[in-house]
Amino acid sequence: MLFHVRLGLRSSNEFIQQLNEKNELIQKKFTGKISNLTKMIDTKVMMGDSTITEQKTFDPKYVTDYFQKISNNLKDWSIQDVTITNNEDLRRIFTKFEIMEGNYLISGHISLQFHVLLYYKPEQRVLDCQKELSEIVDLTKNNEQEISDNSDQFVLNKLKEMGYKDFDHQKLFEIFYENDEFREKVYTEIEKDAGVNFQELSEKKTKLFNELDSLLIETYQTTSILIDDNKLITGEEGCLCTIDLEFVKNKNREGLFDPRKISKLVKENILKRLNEFELIIN
Repeated sequence: MLFHVRLGLRSSNEFIQQLNEKNELIQKKFTGKISNLTKMIDTKVMMGDSTITEQKTFDPKYVTDYFQKISNNLKDWSIQDVTITNNEDLRRIFTKFEIMEGNYLISGHISLQFHVLLYYKPEQRVLDCQKELSEIVDLTKNNEQEISDNSDQFVLNKLKEMGYKDFDHQKLFEIFYENDEFREKVYTEIEKDAGVNFQELSEKKTKLFNELDSLLIETYQTTSILIDDNKLITGEEGCLCTIDLEFVKNKNREGLFDPRKISKLVKENILKRLNEFELIIN
């Protein structure tokens, strides 16, 4: 009777049933811990339309610290560093660990997946930045439209002011469009006459956008419901706690093996490792 052993899958084998019972207990305790660590609190935030409201969130650092403590206490295990992925609005905190008992590899994976929602801090400076940006956008839009609508005449007038009166108009525009430095100089003069320094306004606009970014606040949404690998991949919120048992032959992991061939000593040691893990997560 060959098995691919992901603990929790049904089996008629007595030893695998023992492991499944232990796995169920581990998962129950793990989800209980995650539930406590992700308890929601209310925080005041500002919406994009300046409305101040309350949003529920939790602190992912509690989960990161918890996973780190588990890693630190799995003394003889091979541990993967606690990692936080950052994929736009979806985050995941996870770690993996494994240990050999005889020719059998016990490997575990714990993870929490959650979504991130962005709001502004409820501060007056957010409103000030938005107002300044709106004024800049209106100012540049109006002046750019005026220059665009009258661009040919603006250029002709400016060229005449600069002493290019006797040139053929076609020749003037050829020089204008072929000479970048000359064209930049003409546009600078036009902007000066318009009373608007577009470069300065552009720099100020960038600075204000950067300041608004610094005033953003992240809130986090998740659940302590146990999910599987497929749900993790598709981006569902929740936590994952899986344990696999694999047979290793010539340094290769065998997907299928007969649990009846596991020696009594190795079985005892495998159960000890799961007991150890249960104590650590609790």
